Amino acid sequence: MPSMSHRAKRVCEKDHREVLATTTKTQTGTSMDSRMVPILERIQTRTERDGAGSTKYIIGVVSLTFITVLWGSSFPVIKIVVTHVNSFCYIFYRNLIAITILTPYIIYLALFKRPDNLRELARTGLITGIVYTLALWLQGWGTEYTSATCSAFITGLNVVFVHLYAALYEKRYSKYLLAELILAVLGLYLITRPQEGTLVGNLIVLASSILWAVQVILISRYAPTDPVTFAYFELLPSLIYAVPTAVTGQLVIESSNIILGLAYLAITCTVIAFTLQAYGQRYVKPEVAAIIYLLEPVAAAAFSYIMLGEMLDIYQIIGATMIMTSIITATVKNI
Repeated sequence: MPSMSHRAKRVCEKDHREVLATTTKTQTGTSMDSRMVPILERIQTRTERDGAGSTKYIIGVVSLTFITVLWGSSFPVIKIVVTHVNSFCYIFYRNLIAITILTPYIIYLALFKRPDNLRELARTGLITGIVYTLALWLQGWGTEYTSATCSAFITGLNVVFVHLYAALYEKRYSKYLLAELILAVLGLYLITRPQEGTLVGNLIVLASSILWAVQVILISRYAPTDPVTFAYFELLPSLIYAVPTAVTGQLVIESSNIILGLAYLAITCTVIAFTLQAYGQRYVKPEVAAIIYLLEPVAAAAFSYIMLGEMLDIYQIIGATMIMTSIITATVKNI
């Protein structure tokens, strides 16, 4: 079993000191501070995540792989939906439906369960949701000024930024992870084969790529004990897209097929996927999770072939093989 990183050890030691301080206050007659709950949760999660090879780690890897396939299945559906409504309308209704589905659970939780960490889940979920919403906006804006292939490739480069975080901040990295990263990025390049785009558009998409990396890091850092509640608050900031949707006059969708498409995206690719992402990243380190997420363009290519008849050429097949090899080596070595 690999040992904990120096950074993780220092953080856990700091958390233990905070717990001891809080416990001391309790023993001297002061009521226990509710902040102790998230501190204990952070300690438990970091311990579990450093314990590679556990059943929870395997379940985490399977969960992240599954949601990446779900996200890949969304591309053909999104392509159909955005031919009838603009991107603002698509994002708003996809997330609105998801939030509506999750709302009864949140009401039940607030009225009857009243967990001690509800406020903490709301705070961390909203912070992550703001990053998610900004990343969506920048990605869409940048894609307007560059090619779709450039946008796809640059967005996928978020894996590089997650790995930089692991190497520079967490102080945990290895030559094997570097090799897996290089193999995955080369595979991504072969799948997308980015065509020439404008500098401005590429820079905007690059900014969104950094934010996608931040989202992955934040989910791992907060490691929510209640993934459903976390996912709910993560989605809330995206309701801001109601404003441009209203301005463009697309608040009403008349096509039943488009509504069904949005419902599929909301249920499978948002509610289920966001919940499993928050759960899976409790047990899988962000740099490994980021490599797993590169399976998305592979799944997207497969579903596009099945649903839209889009053929894969030899370069895309080689690229897909390289990405899957990288994912297998990055995950199996910890089992």
